[in-house]
Amino acid sequence: MNIYLKRGKEESMARFHPWVFSGAIQRMDDGIGEGDTVDVMSHDGTFIGRGHYQIGSIAVRILTFRDEPVNDSFWHKRLAAALQVRTSIGIADNPSNDTYRLVHGEGDNLPGLVIDCYGKTAVMQAHSVGMHVCRKAIATELLKVMGNRIEHIYYKSETTLPFKADLGQENGFLYGGTEENVALENGLKFHVDWLRGQKTGFFIDQRENRALLERFSQGKKVLNMFCYTGGFSFYAMRGGAELVHSVDSSAKAIELTTRNVELNFPDDKRHAAFCEDAFKYLEQAGGDYDLIILDPPAFAKHRGALHNALKGYTRLNAKAFSKIKPGGIVFTFSCSQVVTKDNFRNAVFTAAAQSGRKVRILHQLHQPADHPINIYHPEGEYLKGLVLYVE
Repeated sequence: MNIYLKRGKEESMARFHPWVFSGAIQRMDDGIGEGDTVDVMSHDGTFIGRGHYQIGSIAVRILTFRDEPVNDSFWHKRLAAALQVRTSIGIADNPSNDTYRLVHGEGDNLPGLVIDCYGKTAVMQAHSVGMHVCRKAIATELLKVMGNRIEHIYYKSETTLPFKADLGQENGFLYGGTEENVALENGLKFHVDWLRGQKTGFFIDQRENRALLERFSQGKKVLNMFCYTGGFSFYAMRGGAELVHSVDSSAKAIELTTRNVELNFPDDKRHAAFCEDAFKYLEQAGGDYDLIILDPPAFAKHRGALHNALKGYTRLNAKAFSKIKPGGIVFTFSCSQVVTKDNFRNAVFTAAAQSGRKVRILHQLHQPADHPINIYHPEGEYLKGLVLYVE
């Protein structure tokens, strides 16, 4: 089944960009359904690429620019290539770390698919109908590629698939089944809530940034805003923080943070957790903190929300700058794909100017190597962060 592009709309695909937008399509063969594998053709019928069709702005996610079958062998090769990246950079098969992203969508030439590994469990998430349709074939090849590295595959796509597709999807195990949910990251243990948690259960993309925070934490009073499962909190504690306060508006997140801290530092009185709105907490906070982490959820999930998102980042950072002790350090992040590095930096610049404090950039942060960016798909660079010294 073929989809034909309008004249001149082949240019982005000639640069191997993996998305075909609906506005670029001239016509389609009859009978194409959501999730089908289709061939994308130029206006004159020349083959360009093969991918999954979906109703929406992104109409086709290209799987291959070669005229090759998308079958079990295809999935096996792509998964094996993804594993090779993780072994070559020392993230897979690391005795002190069994938590990593194995497949990062377009970054691993598998657009619409995410696979995270937590110990012996792989959590698979589809962001396109096509990947949902292929989930069982992918799971079968995943087991072959991973060998004894995994024993269970949990499928978690209820909230990531387009609701209009009406797939009736329910989360559950595709293979195996376990209640064991403790994983290891850089020698620290944590509970993974892949049943009800956000994303696949943990924010793996902050692993290297948490390790950096640990180096700054000795003797500090630390405030971890939007703490979710407390990752930054227990790294700060291992780094020798004097006290750590974790704040999140979700009671479930606070419960999980408390459990994770207890898992690593039982009965440690340095930690306290608060279920409260972040802005309200900062407003009422004193100036006692030496180190503040601002890692909010995505303020902008689409371009229409960009303006308000940037105002939100400015307001949040300005409040942190006004509260932190002189000589303090702020770790601040944006995980919104539509917020560029320049957008985010300008919002933080504005916040610094509003606060009247002198601010220096110590580090510019981004997503780790197991969240690779396809060089032909710059939109994949979604995580931005700054480490700031505030006089």
